[in-house]
Amino acid sequence: MAALWARRREVAADEALVRSLYEEHGRALLAYATRLTGDRAAAEDVVQETLVRAWRHPDALVNGKGSVRGWLLTVARNIVTDRVRARAARPQEVAETPAAPPVQRDHADSVVDSVVVLEALDRLSSDHRDVLMEIYFRGRSVSEAAEALNIPPGTVKSRSHYALRALRETFTGAQQVALKGVAG
Repeated sequence: MAALWARRREVAADEALVRSLYEEHGRALLAYATRLTGDRAAAEDVVQETLVRAWRHPDALVNGKGSVRGWLLTVARNIVTDRVRARAARPQEVAETPAAPPVQRDHADSVVDSVVVLEALDRLSSDHRDVLMEIYFRGRSVSEAAEALNIPPGTVKSRSHYALRALRETFTGAQQVALKGVAG
């Protein structure tokens, strides 16, 4: 029980110490930190951190080596210096905006889409798949695809039409199955 009372007295003494330090040196600390940082909010954070360090190391204030204000101002300067160094060591943060999208977006959706398309292409006949590969993946015109496949341009058009229709039915059917699975 005596230890509890002693601890309460220590806490009260520590609170009184911090309160008296703030009352006596708070304005000077805030003015100094504001001059160093150029930002009132940052300066208030520096003053708070300075007082926390004084609270953690009360022996440094009463050891008789120099003035209390000098110690507090030195601690504040060191805190500002540490923050500047920490900011310089880290890359600058850049906010995401629609004008400046992230460097690399999540590519998981495109990977899944590619896998789904490749599986659907595998279900097509080789004639239909070859036409789509020439037109859409190699970027050839109908006449260029016809020449590459050694078939007439009309055949390229009709195979392309039926291949796209089969793909559309595959994807529509897959969506309906997926929706039934969610609803069921």
